[in-house]
Amino acid sequence: MALTNNDIMKKLRVAHKFRDDDIVAILALVDFKATKSEINALFRNENHPKFMECGDQFLRNFLNGLVIHLRGPMKPKNEKDNPLKNKS
Repeated sequence: MALTNNDIMKKLRVAHKFRDDDIVAILALVDFKATKSEINALFRNENHPKFMECGDQFLRNFLNGLVIHLRGPMKPKNEKDNPLKNKS
């Protein structure tokens, strides 16, 4: 049985002990807006009337925000910092 995007979100939430506010903040790091009620709908039972399927875009933005949350913002690429490009 393959994992769904909802299953991946649930596993990440449990592994990192994220609350709804944390997920909203992580999504805000990549300028993706989501409400707490939308996030709650992702974690509901599939048979629940308010269940919402987690789309690829939502998961992709969450993962990109998680990278920023854990590592910090990426430094701008600079020609001077790359030793391979400076060789003559």
